[in-house]
Amino acid sequence: MDTKIQLSYQEKALELLRKDAEKIAQLIKVQMDNLTMPQCPLYEEVLDTQMFGLSREIDFAVKLGLLEKSEGKEIIASLEKELSVLHDIHTEK
Repeated sequence: MDTKIQLSYQEKALELLRKDAEKIAQLIKVQMDNLTMPQCPLYEEVLDTQMFGLSREIDFAVKLGLLEKSEGKEIIASLEKELSVLHDIHTEK
């Protein structure tokens, strides 16, 4: 495969995964603001399901060679950090 095309696919995969991570963070923020507290089983279920789905997407992209494993770990770590901050803000209220 042409190197230029491969880089284009890699950039697109990274962009899509980061957007999915941002959607998860936004979903959790809305849920915390309007629906439930972080101790709620529904909150935990949604978070677990979304995080699992994102991790599977990342694994798939890594297997296709579109993403380095370290980049995938960085996306997950960044999202977990953001969610931790959101959790702390809402539990302090």
